[in-house]
Amino acid sequence: MDAASSDHRRGVWCVLAASVLWACTGVIVKSPWMTTLPLESRGVVLSCYRALFAAAALLPLVAWGRVRWRWGLVPLAVSFALMNVLYLTAVTRTTAAAAIFLQYTSIGWSALGGVWLFGEHFRRDQLVATLGAGLGIGVIAAGSWAGEYFAGNILAVASGAAYSGVVLSLRFLRDEDGSWLVLLAHLAAGMVLWPWLPVTATTLTSSQWGSVALMGAGLMALPYWLFARGLRTVTVQEAALLPLIEPVLNPCLVWLAWREPVDRSTCLGGGLILGGLLLKSLMARRLPPAAGFSASGGR
Repeated sequence: MDAASSDHRRGVWCVLAASVLWACTGVIVKSPWMTTLPLESRGVVLSCYRALFAAAALLPLVAWGRVRWRWGLVPLAVSFALMNVLYLTAVTRTTAAAAIFLQYTSIGWSALGGVWLFGEHFRRDQLVATLGAGLGIGVIAAGSWAGEYFAGNILAVASGAAYSGVVLSLRFLRDEDGSWLVLLAHLAAGMVLWPWLPVTATTLTSSQWGSVALMGAGLMALPYWLFARGLRTVTVQEAALLPLIEPVLNPCLVWLAWREPVDRSTCLGGGLILGGLLLKSLMARRLPPAAGFSASGGR
């Protein structure tokens, strides 16, 4: 095996490892020791501490000589902060399956934003992903329109829209140091929520502190580092296709760990969303590369 093939294989494994780590977040959020936290404050508390632990872990990775201030950093920080709290709050108020599938609708929102903000062409593969996302949202929402999970599903869709803001911001800031951008996003997400912590008056146990630290350092900072490292040697199409194991693995792990059920509408809607993303990735292989930033879903 030559050096190029070996590097490519390592890159694939890095991207796969990042996807698996991202998928493990739902297991911790749905754990019995985390569900004892008050529901009304659980999303804010977990989002704040997770982001700050991730920022602390990312500090040594930043190339500080390349750090500079730009106004374009503001929408990145705001979008990431919104995505962070919306997604974790959604996971606490709906099933892990619905939350991750609906959050992956960010692909469609990003494609629309690329057309509107950067004048990119709306390609056939993006249209397929957007249609799949729209149909999937409709099916999942119809299945829980008046149910206990409706609010969580709405928050999950909003988290996907917020993550599209992250993608578009990274597209605009593509010349900046990636580690600095990710660090700033996590730090801003934590600091924005910090003033709300005294209001929640929530005290964490030692097991909860350990779990939040693991979520931040091990399931956010580490996979982002692995994903960035993998992108050095994998193709754009592979970078879009490989992370699709996350929305499949996430609800499976939660079911295996805590036996959280997944209803039929979520399975069908998630299948439409995932199917659209899969077709998009397969079609993209036959199309010329698109100008701009390509990303998978967020978390």
